[in-house]
Amino acid sequence: MTDLAPHADQPSERPLRADAQRNRDRILEVARETFTQEGLSVPVDLIAERANVGVGTFYRHFPNKEVLASAILASRLESLIGEAEQLEGAPDPGDAFFGFLRLMAERSSADMALADAFTEAGYDVKSGSAEFKERLLETLGRMLRRAQASGAVRTDLTSSDVLALMAASCMATGRFGLSGADRDRVLGVVFDGLRPAT
Repeated sequence: MTDLAPHADQPSERPLRADAQRNRDRILEVARETFTQEGLSVPVDLIAERANVGVGTFYRHFPNKEVLASAILASRLESLIGEAEQLEGAPDPGDAFFGFLRLMAERSSADMALADAFTEAGYDVKSGSAEFKERLLETLGRMLRRAQASGAVRTDLTSSDVLALMAASCMATGRFGLSGADRDRVLGVVFDGLRPAT
């Protein structure tokens, strides 16, 4: 599918008014929940209705489903980066690092499945998330270096290594439908591999 340019949702435009921002955030949350639970075929008119906004308001923010798809995934990545930044200054760098990886795993299964569904449907969502991936790598890199300096993590790993391991783990646990204690057990094995040999 072709991408609209410029997007009505691009960050280069002036900040939204508070009520417009609330509408946008509500649409994104409703759309994410709806697409995750009911698939991508749900019409946008129904999403607008569930978000309690008019169809015109919906289209002002998201002129098509591709823009909406990119915005959903971008908002999830933005939230994840925010969580990482909050943990960066934690007193125990090792706890902060592994706590963030656990949070990433808890949130990513549904998000990765949704991203796969968008991609399979022909939506170009990867180009819009490239900037967020770079920011996530930078933040993860700072957390990793602090954890390595404290002796909590092996020193031969890069942030790209860690992100690749987490992506693979999240995809695997998602594909096999693992959650709760089952997912934590698999993550425990991955985390043991990230720690220095004793």
